[in-house]
Amino acid sequence: MPRKRSVSNSLAAIGQFVPASLRGKARLRTSLRRVERSAAPILQCSLAAGLAWWIAHDLANHPRPFFAPIAAVVSLGVSLGARLRRSVELVVGVAVGIGVGDLFISAVGTGVWQIILVVALAMSTAVLLDGGPVIATQAAGSAVLVATLIPPGNRGGFDRMTDALIGGLVGIAVVALLPTHPVRRARREAASILGVMSSALAQCADGLLEQNADEIVVALRRARATQAQLDAMRTFLKGGREISVISPMYWSSRNRLERLTQIADPLDNAVRNVRVLLRRALTLVRDDEILDPRLIDEVEKLSQAADVLRRMVMADPGQMPDQAEAARVLREVAYGARPELVADAGLSAHVVFAQIRSATVDLMQVAGLKRTSAMALLPPTVPHPAIPPADQ
Repeated sequence: MPRKRSVSNSLAAIGQFVPASLRGKARLRTSLRRVERSAAPILQCSLAAGLAWWIAHDLANHPRPFFAPIAAVVSLGVSLGARLRRSVELVVGVAVGIGVGDLFISAVGTGVWQIILVVALAMSTAVLLDGGPVIATQAAGSAVLVATLIPPGNRGGFDRMTDALIGGLVGIAVVALLPTHPVRRARREAASILGVMSSALAQCADGLLEQNADEIVVALRRARATQAQLDAMRTFLKGGREISVISPMYWSSRNRLERLTQIADPLDNAVRNVRVLLRRALTLVRDDEILDPRLIDEVEKLSQAADVLRRMVMADPGQMPDQAEAARVLREVAYGARPELVADAGLSAHVVFAQIRSATVDLMQVAGLKRTSAMALLPPTVPHPAIPPADQ
């Protein structure tokens, strides 16, 4: 009995005939969701900019502390990763630029060739200290400021360094006092990746069953688009680690964050293996290779396992009802991935079979198993050598 097409696949087919006006509304909704997801970092940057200006202007009595809010915004940014590092790089870059610029311009004066040399010297010094892009950029900008606006030896250079320090510290304080959740964003991306993987595998099973290459092409396109989500997940994990260190509100989240960090590499590997599976499935259909129907069932079971893992990742702390189900479904996939499924089959079928086994091991690691334990659940692909009887 042929397997029913999934609802998501039917919606994808219907979407080809959606009017342009409706597609425009969908793009608008997507844009609004982007703004919504960035609302917390935007709020943090806005508050940090105002607070940094107030501290530098009203408390430190700097007449035009323009760099304090700039430093606060640069140190925070809209992205959540490496904020502490950006703050340190910012202050160091400003100090290097002003120091090098003050010494050089005091000796040779200002002019076109002096600006060229002072920027080269400041950036070279910054790169020697650290390879971070923020240090080099801020060093160059500060050196230009000294060479053009701030006279050498003037207190303005010291005030600029102070403003940079104020802005960086205010940025860190805002992250500590008004933090974003260190786990939620990374968890949402991981669940979305697993959801795409599940639907792509289901669509692949449809395409194999119906010998429809177009289905698999769409599934492959969707799987390839997850690379940006994987990069975003790693960025959110990096930012989450910083938040869990500097914000007392989320010290208790470190264990969950560590668990999520551990599944990042297996999830990345699983996506890559599924992409290979989809490419070879497409070749298999286009070449009209003979395929054992049980191999299609394995693809479908792998899709179900990915969906169970998606629910597991999104479960609240202390509520992991789907972990046992995920392990059960993945064991079924592993036990079913036997060499007889590709007996006398072509090359593409063998590759699909191998990728099912590889992706199963990856997803078992996402579920919490060790790689060696996951590998042990797979049926052997070659017979074990017979053990000779012991001599009497």
